Amino acid sequence: MYEWVLAFHLIAVICWFAALFYLPRLFVYHSMADDSVSIERFKIMQSKLYNGIATPSMIATVGLGVWLGSMAPDYYLSQLWFQLKAAIVAVLIGYHFACAHYMKQLRDDRSTKTHIFFRVFNEIPVLFLVAAVILVIVKPFA
Repeated sequence: MYEWVLAFHLIAVICWFAALFYLPRLFVYHSMADDSVSIERFKIMQSKLYNGIATPSMIATVGLGVWLGSMAPDYYLSQLWFQLKAAIVAVLIGYHFACAHYMKQLRDDRSTKTHIFFRVFNEIPVLFLVAAVILVIVKPFA
């Protein structure tokens, strides 16, 4: 059973990160758009990506991760690499909700952020992905 749960957990992680990489890129394009047709299109794309892919993938990632952890809680909870990975997941959940905040501002035409801000914001999940993968695969603190 472990392998199946792990496989679906990894699929959910990949889908969530795909959304976390693409959604802020849409913010970049949205903040640069100057015609109403493009702006409305970006609003729809952002909403569908966030609600249809990002949020369900985040829920699946966390739920399946908790399920995996529950298979050997004494081991996982005692490992520093796992504790750090769990902290990264918490930060990524915060990033996910920050995306919702910016998406709502853009939807309501009240965003004060520039495309440059969103370009930098777009790179944040990459750093956490690298850290999480190294923690899980290398287990540097085991």
